Amino acid sequence: MRSILLVEDDPFIIDIYTTKLKEAGFFIEIAEDGEEALKKIREKKPDLLVLDIVLPNIDGWELLKRVRTELGCEDLKVVVFSNLSQKADVEKSLEFGVIKYFIKADFTPSEVVEEIKKILK
Repeated sequence: MRSILLVEDDPFIIDIYTTKLKEAGFFIEIAEDGEEALKKIREKKPDLLVLDIVLPNIDGWELLKRVRTELGCEDLKVVVFSNLSQKADVEKSLEFGVIKYFIKADFTPSEVVEEIKKILK
């Protein structure tokens, strides 16, 4: 079973996406801030990181930087799931090797899950 670490601080979004991703057959772990995410990635590297950018403690950009450098997880698949919609944010994500950038308002949970299925095939 493929594992996904959902890094998100909004309880409503956590609930929706945990349910949808479990229904799709994925094992889901949750981290509600960047520090918790780093700890969980160290413990057991997931197959995919679904990452919000605006997070408490360590934001998504800093988390990505540390995952790629300190943890040596250059090959970890990452998709960003954020409300940040500026072109500069999308471009910055590409510099970190992000596979897909989802703007929360532009995708339904079902669409996001379908894209994740394609990424993890």
